[in-house]
Amino acid sequence: MNLKGRKICAGKAKGEAIVSNQGISFYGGVDPNTGIVVEKGHELEGKSIAGKILVFPQGKGSTVGSYTMYRLKKNGKAPLAIINKECETIVAVGAIISEIPCIDKIDISQIKTGQNLAVDAENGIVEVQ
Repeated sequence: MNLKGRKICAGKAKGEAIVSNQGISFYGGVDPNTGIVVEKGHELEGKSIAGKILVFPQGKGSTVGSYTMYRLKKNGKAPLAIINKECETIVAVGAIISEIPCIDKIDISQIKTGQNLAVDAENGIVEVQ
């Protein structure tokens, strides 16, 4: 199944999906040294986003979240790609400065944690394998 969306940051990635139906705040919500979600009560609390394709509706919180995404990338703990329902500025800037492929305008309800995905952000395509 192919899902078509909008390119935010070009690039390609293949990997396992980790899906949240909740927004993610990278600043204070994700540990930039480990890639583990630390936000209390978040459905991904205690789980690592490192080396996964991160699927969530939208970002939230402080603009410092963009820099946290950059730190994740520099520490080798960033997601391989990001897929959003609606990408807002914090995630868009973070993906671009970190060179993380990012697509939005995707029906994320079609993707489940553990599925293998192929992301072609240049063309706005997510292939659910």
